[in-house]
This record gives sequence, C-alpha cells and structure tokens, in this order.
Amino acid sequence: MASGKSSRRNTESESTIDYVQIDCLVVLKVVRHCQEEGAGATDVAQGVLLGLVADNHLEITNCFPFPRHMDDEDFDEVKYQMEMMRHLRQVNVDHLHVGWYQSTHFGSYFNKPLLESQYSYQSSVEESVVLIYDPIWTTRGFLSLKAFRLTPAAMRMYMEGDFTIDSLKNNRVLFEKIFEEVPIVIKNSHLMNALMSELTEYVGDDEGKQFLDMSTASVLEKTLQSLMECVDTTCQDTNKLTNYQRQVGKQQQNKHQFLLKRAQENTARVARGEPPFPEEDINKLFKPIQAPPRLDGLLVSGQISSYCKQISQFSSQNIAKLFMAEALQVQKQPTV
Repeated sequence: MASGKSSRRNTESESTIDYVQIDCLVVLKVVRHCQEEGAGATDVAQGVLLGLVADNHLEITNCFPFPRHMDDEDFDEVKYQMEMMRHLRQVNVDHLHVGWYQSTHFGSYFNKPLLESQYSYQSSVEESVVLIYDPIWTTRGFLSLKAFRLTPAAMRMYMEGDFTIDSLKNNRVLFEKIFEEVPIVIKNSHLMNALMSELTEYVGDDEGKQFLDMSTASVLEKTLQSLMECVDTTCQDTNKLTNYQRQVGKQQQNKHQFLLKRAQENTARVARGEPPFPEEDINKLFKPIQAPPRLDGLLVSGQISSYCKQISQFSSQNIAKLFMAEALQVQKQPTV
C-alpha cells in the first residue's frame, strides 16, 4: 500500500531536472549503434542509458544497446538489463538506470510504444528520460538528438487510464503537455577532446562538404508526405469525434422527448384515476454512447507539430545555404 502512495506522489510531483548532461562517449555509442542497426526505413535501434542524478541535472555517463534478437519470445528484456548492469558494476562503471534511447527516421517518434515505454521507465525512476536520435537529419549536417520526459499531467492520466474528452478538458491537457523536451548539454573530457582531435586527421578532404549540399528536395518531400499522412489521420479522427457528438445530441433529444411524453401520459392517467407508469431507469432505455479515446489524436497532433518545426528549421537552414552559395557565386564572377 505504501508503494502505491509513493508511485502516485512521484507522478504528481514536478520535475527537478533542468537539463541533461551527456558524455561525448555516450553520444558516439548511440550514433554508432543507430547507424549500424537502425539503417533501414522500419528498423529501430534501442538501448539503455546509465548515469546518475546530480543537483538539478541528469548526467548520462554510459549506455549499452539492446541485442538484435530482442523480438524473440524467449528473450527476457528485464533479465538482460539486470545482467548487463551487474557486469558493469563489477568493473566499477556507472550502472544506475536513468532512461533509454531510440532511433527514428524523419522525426516520427510520437506514438503509443514510446509513451508506454517512457511511462514504464519514469514510473520506476522519476528522472528517466528518452533520447531520440535521427540519423537522416544528422547526415544533413546537424546532430539530431533530443531528450523527452512525460509531464506530471500525462503520467497521472496514463496511470488512471482515462483519456476521455471530459478528462482532457478537466486536466487541461493538450498535445504540447504530453511530452516535455529537456535541454541537452554534451560534455567532453580532456581525453575525449584529444581523441576527437586525432580523429580529424583521418577525415578525408571530401568529408564534411555534404553539410552545404543543396539537394534537399528528397528530405523535404519525405517529411511533407509523412505530414500529409498525419493530417489525413487527424481528419479521420475528427470525423469520428463529430459523429460521436452528433449521436450524443440525437440521443439527448430523444431522451428529452421520451421524458416529456411519459410525463404527459402519467398526468392523463392520474386524471383518470389510474396509477402512473412506474419510473424506469432511463439509462437502460438510452444506453450511454462510448466516447472515442483521444490519446491517438493527441499523439498525432504532437507529431504534426514536430513535423512543422522540423520543416521550418530545415527550410531556414537551406535558405542560409542559398545566400551563402549566391555570395560565393558573385565573388567568382570576373570583373569587366
């Protein structure tokens, strides 16, 4: 009983994490794992984050991946994690569980599996975060690494399992209040700085020029296609909600007419000296219509917002590239 009260207190408490500090070695491990095993369009690479909570931030100092055969029925995910953390503890490496990471493609990560997994992690360790790494956006010149946590309102509603319209209205939960993004700070040790400096010597002359690549139509096209699919899903969800409201309104009207008619009949029977009709349970005659769940609609709305932000950011970066290319072209023109 005490554990249940503690769990409720944790879900309702405000977050004490202001930012996430990640060691550069962890970033390199995540990038390598996601590029090796999450290269396909439908492949997702996942792993566990290790570290500790210090003051007002979360330090992530190590990580390890989930094996490729984790979809096997005989594979025990919890046993695997405990065994790995036990081995790390034996070699004096940080072994405290502080979250997990996952790869994604074109920023499509707002979904139920992410919500369920993060709720499970955050219920066990309040400060847990999920790192989302996008290898496709990273190849375009910018490291796409984001940290997210569930808000206290989302944790409370998911624990209660109530995502109805009335519950969302009473708790004032919008799609922006399901996940909260936590700022990320990447920390390099002196040894890591020396390693990165040495690695730059092995980079070819042609490496790094893809950051100024102007052929970005394929990336924008794929993102816009995903955005259109989410908009279509939102339209279908809106139609379901509209039909539900129409059915509820029609049922309320029929119920009101039935009550008026029954009242008139009882008044006439009493005037004739006859006993009135017995009161019947109105809910048995007019069964309440089940409201459609709103969780899917909230997640799709959050995904649409994420796509719009990515398109805006990516377009702004490419406009800057166009201005740079134009300036270089003007300088190369011969003067008459």
